[in-house]
Amino acid sequence: MRKTLLVAFTVLLAGSAAQADVNNPARIKWGPAPAALPKGAQLAVLSGDPAKEGMFTIRLKFPRGYRVMPHHHPNDELVTIISGQVSRGMGDTYIPAKMATMLQGGYAVMPAGMNHYVSTRTGAIVQVTAHGPFEVVYANPKDDPRKK
Repeated sequence: MRKTLLVAFTVLLAGSAAQADVNNPARIKWGPAPAALPKGAQLAVLSGDPAKEGMFTIRLKFPRGYRVMPHHHPNDELVTIISGQVSRGMGDTYIPAKMATMLQGGYAVMPAGMNHYVSTRTGAIVQVTAHGPFEVVYANPKDDPRKK
């Protein structure tokens, strides 16, 4: 009985993996990030649609020296650093001395409604999973690149 269950489970997993959408790095299609983020970033959608209701996963590619001023999102963000280093701070004011550096493989939860800010000296690729629609609300409306 145990062997039968193990074989059935293995076949089920093999079938699921064969049907899953696989995005190896070479197949990921990058494009410009939305206008809500400062120019220079690129975005790739791995799953879902960040513009619609529901779960999504995206990757953001930040160039060297990139930063996003204090902002928040209406939903929690699950953030993983894929490559490079990203510094992040919490609060309404951009204060570099209060930022903590996240290294490759680092993970953080950015709670809904909590202002945070990020920068990278080296450039980075960041993966974000959240519930859409994806929105960026700046603590200071003057920092919003859509208004420049």
